[in-house]
Amino acid sequence: MRKLLISHENTKDVLQETFLRAWKNLDAYRGDSKISTWLYRIAHNEALRFLEKEKKRLENNGSDLEEDLLNKLRSDEYISGDEIQMTLQEEIIKLPIRQREVFTMRYFDDLRYEEISEILGTSVDSLKVSYHHAKKKITDKIKK
Repeated sequence: MRKLLISHENTKDVLQETFLRAWKNLDAYRGDSKISTWLYRIAHNEALRFLEKEKKRLENNGSDLEEDLLNKLRSDEYISGDEIQMTLQEEIIKLPIRQREVFTMRYFDDLRYEEISEILGTSVDSLKVSYHHAKKKITDKIKK
């Protein structure tokens, strides 16, 4: 989730909300998927909820979510890396949210398409297309 939220502080807040929601809904866990997948889905939904609230808040103040995330990326003391790593992170932020989700889950979290499909509720074929488009956009920008 850190790759979606960028900010260390926001990630901590969403993680706390994730565990609270999981605890409150523990009886809803049916066991038809791994508990890690169930938790990941809750965390993912919490992250999207947070980003949507943040987007609305920023729009009301005349700002843009993408620009805000880029500013946080560049100023976060917990993010380090060389120029190529920063460029990669910046290009990931610029992706549409679905491509960003799929790319981070596959590339950074090393999840299989089947696991991502369970988390996002999307077909494997659709995920492969999203990942391919995201990867192409990023590589095209980095090559420049």
